[in-house]
Amino acid sequence: MAEELQVYVCYATARAEFLRPMKVAPGTTIGEAIEMSGVLQAFPDINLSTQPVGVYAKKKTLDTALRERDRIEIYRPLVADPKDSRRKRAAKKEAAAPAASPGHAV
Repeated sequence: MAEELQVYVCYATARAEFLRPMKVAPGTTIGEAIEMSGVLQAFPDINLSTQPVGVYAKKKTLDTALRERDRIEIYRPLVADPKDSRRKRAAKKEAAAPAASPGHAV
């Protein structure tokens, strides 16, 4: 029998985090490891049909086979759209800038 793989399943919310080191058989998929980890029982709000998963910040599918030392991540929806946040900061900065007086070079 082939040696087991060391992998990690992680998930975090604003109030709690989950990091579980696990030994799995070669050929185990991301979905299977998530099921075995207990994270779905610890965080019943996780919905694997809508929440993306990945390994080291690269999105993967649930049927992706794991490799030694993979860190499986379950991603939460963004609280704010980064583009909207940038636009709001730029508008706020523009509004705070002093207006140039007529006849004065800037």
